[in-house]
Amino acid sequence: MKYYIIAGEASGDLHGSNLMKALKDDDSNAEFRFWGGDLMLHESENIRKHYKEMAFMGFVEVVVNLRKILSNLSDCKHDLLENRPDALILVDFPGFNLKIAEFAKRNGIKVYYYISPKVWAWNQKRVLKIKKVVDHMFCILPFEVSFYDKWGMKVDYVGNPLLDAISNYSFNTDFKSQNNLDDRPIVALLPGSRKQEIERLLPEMIKMIDHFPENQFVIAGAPTFTADYYDQYKHGANVPVVFNQTYDLLKNSEAAIVASGTATLETALLNVPQVVVYKGNPLSIAIAKLLVKIKYISLVNLIAEKTVVKELIQDDCNEKALNAELDLILNDVTYRSKMLQNYAELHSLMGEPGASERTAKLIIDYLEMDQ
Repeated sequence: MKYYIIAGEASGDLHGSNLMKALKDDDSNAEFRFWGGDLMLHESENIRKHYKEMAFMGFVEVVVNLRKILSNLSDCKHDLLENRPDALILVDFPGFNLKIAEFAKRNGIKVYYYISPKVWAWNQKRVLKIKKVVDHMFCILPFEVSFYDKWGMKVDYVGNPLLDAISNYSFNTDFKSQNNLDDRPIVALLPGSRKQEIERLLPEMIKMIDHFPENQFVIAGAPTFTADYYDQYKHGANVPVVFNQTYDLLKNSEAAIVASGTATLETALLNVPQVVVYKGNPLSIAIAKLLVKIKYISLVNLIAEKTVVKELIQDDCNEKALNAELDLILNDVTYRSKMLQNYAELHSLMGEPGASERTAKLIIDYLEMDQ
């Protein structure tokens, strides 16, 4: 079978790569063409465009980069028609992927959506469009099945692929020594993978160094940047940056400060107490407040349907608030234990690994039925 996969950011690259592995296991003749990143490149060399040319965060940023986005859409549509896959597999990234889904459906290409757009967060009527342009939806969050059911759409719950990524990961027992880290407890800094996230969040994170001299702080670097890029936000502080070792970093950390996104759930699944932070363009945030219909921004709290981790958003993401929360996480035994107890409940809600394998099998089964 010929599979055309589109992943537009770092998390999609991770999940897309694991899905490609699973598809190859079940389909010995699998051929891939994709938009993604370095992890997907490990599974196939047939990349059309890297996600670093696609990921724009926030309403304002999208408007500013509209010409580039429209060019990418046009390029993708043309490439789809030239290569006509048996299955178009879209991985999250709804602003781009739903437009491609509509185009593909109109041109007789089967559309499979892996990792649902967050339609439950805002503009829920988008489900009506999804029903028309997506042949099969594979959801990774437990509450999404009942949400779609309310709109009369049957979806498949496959479990969460982060469980796959973590269970398949070979942890480095020499992580500290190989990265020249000392014996002080580590606080991991995960400022995100996009430029806008890093430039807004990392300066606030770095301020914590003076408040917690008994800890060492380590930055999880995004693969699309170099170590030199992070220097401008360190203000002379000696803060190591590690690349492609985020799970090892978290595994060796006492606490973490994490940009809202997939990384918050990864941190919880690795049982690292955390504080979640987010800062966006003020206009984008103002628009989001009018549109978004959810109580939380972190996946941890959304899945648990309660406050498990503290969320410091926009103006609340400041030195004083961050210092107070990190102090609780590191030094208040009761507070820390409660968070870890809630993490255990989260593990139960998430289920078992195998999302990639289950999704691959379903895609192949549906393709065979549709032929």
